[in-house]
Amino acid sequence: MTVSTIEFQLRSAEATWNFAKWLTLPDDGNRYEVIDGVLYMSTSPSFEHQIIVWNLAELVGMPLKRQGIAIGVFSPVGVIMEGADPVQPDFLLLRAERKELIRDGRIYGVPDLIAEVLSPSNPSYDLVTKRAAYARAGVPEYWVVRPETGDVLVLSDPDPTQSDYRQEHIIPGDAELRSPTLPITVSVAALFAPAFPS
Repeated sequence: MTVSTIEFQLRSAEATWNFAKWLTLPDDGNRYEVIDGVLYMSTSPSFEHQIIVWNLAELVGMPLKRQGIAIGVFSPVGVIMEGADPVQPDFLLLRAERKELIRDGRIYGVPDLIAEVLSPSNPSYDLVTKRAAYARAGVPEYWVVRPETGDVLVLSDPDPTQSDYRQEHIIPGDAELRSPTLPITVSVAALFAPAFPS
């Protein structure tokens, strides 16, 4: 998403949004998510954002799928977990042995890894709101891919009682990212590779 993207939250007095209410929303091209009873809406992501998501799928998801370890999925797919019902992560991994979480075209439970590509128009949504929600839900590993700084914030070892992660590492653009929870090693620079190399 670009700086010009309009993102806002629709907050009711009681914060009563849930999955059932979410199902009644229009399919209008916007992304709607519910976190702790609050409805959040963001418009379509930018081309550059989607190329990074594609790179995640190609470089992280496809190798794990070929090995039969996990499947990588990118937005929009609804993920329904405690306190986040639903969210639509930019990218997620689900281990093959946990495929029973997939029902009716959605994921009912906690993915093994979630990655969000940071939006410059509203960084606090991924860095604060989703970070806390994913930690409370027990997401084992959360990546925040940061295009403006060319690095990846890797969070692991969630502490649901503190709504945060115990481990936090910034992996710079000239390094390899080694997942603390999955058999993944990927070049950070490759995640930011352009659609049409020069």
